[in-house]
Amino acid sequence: MTFEVVVVVVALKHFLVNHPLAMLIETKDGYILALQRVASHGPRLEYGPPVLLQHGLFMAGDAWFLNSPKESLGFILADHGFDVWVGNVRGTRYSYGHVTLSESDKEFWDWSWQDLAMYDLAAMIQYLYSVSNSKIFLVGHSQGTIMSFAALTQPHVAEMVEAAALLCPISYLDHVTAPLVERMVFMHLDQMVVALGLHQINFRSDMLVKLVDSLCEGHMDCTDFLTSITGTNCCFNASKIEYYLDYEPHPSSVKNIRHLFQMIRKGSFAQYDYGYFKNLRTYGMSKPPEFKLSLIPGSLPMWMGYGGTDGLADVTDVEHTLAELPSRPELLYLENYGHIDFVLGASANEDVYKHMIQFFRARRMSTSW
Repeated sequence: MTFEVVVVVVALKHFLVNHPLAMLIETKDGYILALQRVASHGPRLEYGPPVLLQHGLFMAGDAWFLNSPKESLGFILADHGFDVWVGNVRGTRYSYGHVTLSESDKEFWDWSWQDLAMYDLAAMIQYLYSVSNSKIFLVGHSQGTIMSFAALTQPHVAEMVEAAALLCPISYLDHVTAPLVERMVFMHLDQMVVALGLHQINFRSDMLVKLVDSLCEGHMDCTDFLTSITGTNCCFNASKIEYYLDYEPHPSSVKNIRHLFQMIRKGSFAQYDYGYFKNLRTYGMSKPPEFKLSLIPGSLPMWMGYGGTDGLADVTDVEHTLAELPSRPELLYLENYGHIDFVLGASANEDVYKHMIQFFRARRMSTSW
């Protein structure tokens, strides 16, 4: 193991195991979530503005700490004086709790990203707003941005957020170009796993490993698995893949994947589609209601970073999102950046994070911290 990886492992274990500042919060629908607070490496007499980091699909809060302390956004924000909190949504290995259900129960996995937005993210924002007595800065990546967009259409959530910084922002997905994702959507993999009796997607399970192998065999080249599911990434250290795989991927629900595949097929940013009759029972209409980006307050400052080689947050879809927002977010476009580069890129501190921090500081120019 190289010295660099040893440093990263020590830092990450400090965050996950030895860190005393961890809270368990309960959502309105009974899930128990782990919410961790990050200490800076230097002396600090008081905390600065609260920041909530919300991870993406098949990731958890550890994703913000997988690189060295000088490269990982969680540590960088803390060392710049921010009060950093890290969310872990239901189903991740840090948030397996529920007041009545076990992760082995089918009902435990009956949720999609709209529940992560309306319950998990809302609960985390409410908790931080209460304990800090301050509006919070919200940072999301990938699925974390879908959750953010949906949650921020709710006035009671938006009023607790001072500003939002979104990496690889997604609300529409109908221009996805990642080849393995396209293949899975075309083959209706979501329906296949339901037919197999699965309720969670866990890529560490033997069944899912075999299923992915069958998709790659004779159909497409999956040698570079990460590229096949995210698009080309320019700037993360591929030699650390085995180390990253010690922590990622985390599980998610089959219902969540079905919801995302619905978005790809239909080109909509809407609630989960149960089908005609159950939609009528659930929503009182034959089609699921859409999340209207126009409901996000135009006064809410937003910053977005996106890349030209991202196979999931395609530039065309980002532009669709921007056209529907009532505000004009500050934008950072990096032509050579892909989906993973914004979280694990070795140069992301200089390329991305310094701009995000400048954006946050500009919101708090009148505050001393």
